[in-house]
Amino acid sequence: MSIQQSPFARKLGAFVALSGEELSALDRLHGRRKTFPAGRDIVHEGQVNHSAYILASGWVCSYKLLSGGTRQIVDFQIPGDFLGLRSVLFRTADHNIEPVTKVEASEVPAADLLATFGKTPRLATAVLWAASRDEAMVVEHLVGIGRRDAKERTAHFLLELGARLKLVGLATASGYACPLSQYMLADALGLSAVHINRELRELREDGLVTFQHGKVEIHDLDGLVALADFDKTYLDHDGPLLK
Repeated sequence: MSIQQSPFARKLGAFVALSGEELSALDRLHGRRKTFPAGRDIVHEGQVNHSAYILASGWVCSYKLLSGGTRQIVDFQIPGDFLGLRSVLFRTADHNIEPVTKVEASEVPAADLLATFGKTPRLATAVLWAASRDEAMVVEHLVGIGRRDAKERTAHFLLELGARLKLVGLATASGYACPLSQYMLADALGLSAVHINRELRELREDGLVTFQHGKVEIHDLDGLVALADFDKTYLDHDGPLLK
């Protein structure tokens, strides 16, 4: 796959029309490719002097561990996402990053990242856009947990995942592959496993969406959007602002 068709370039291309020089800089950032097995943390909370990673393939989750041993999944990362960027800038990781599947990711030491930003400021702006979009998603998730009922919350999250995956060429309007277990989805949405199972069953019986066997199949996109009151403006996928 050429760097121009990589998930990371496709994602940043939603904000910046990347030049040849910027694509070359991205290519260099992908130089240290590593493979990680499912279930083994890439980054640990409290870790210092660690690298960031650009996810090339596979899915990961970001999570926090509480003192009592319980876990809260904060979000899921898909190909094209930066892993641990905030923690690199903070110097100390404030959350854990665990592969949901086997993943390939490019290690990006902090010094290399900052040097690239200094040489290609438009690329730095695009990464800032990506980080800002991630913050906007966190806001939506908080609104979902605080104000949407369980069915609306579930529908909204499945639509958001679809929009994110479509941006990097991994989804269509009719659905996408999704390796998440119902337990993981429940954890991220603040629901019990029994509750998420019931909501997914109701969405299927309503003829809106089916999530089974690692596949999300959207049967009625307009109906699902209406149920979730899904406005994808916060994802800012309307095309490059910087030419």
